[in-house]
Amino acid sequence: MSDTLAGQAVRLFPLATRALGWAPDTFWAATPADLAMALADPAAPPSGLTRAEFDRMLETDDHG
Repeated sequence: MSDTLAGQAVRLFPLATRALGWAPDTFWAATPADLAMALADPAAPPSGLTRAEFDRMLETDDHG
């Protein structure tokens, strides 16, 4: 399968519909991070938040 975004989407769409029950609109509206979180093992320990991720959250937070 292709390493392009379109190629990966073609590969991941059936997985999202079967495993998550996502409709096409839900899949196409999701970000790669949304899909990764939805497919993550719930029993796995949470990954740590990096400083760069924290800084990015602060920059985009519009709640004060």
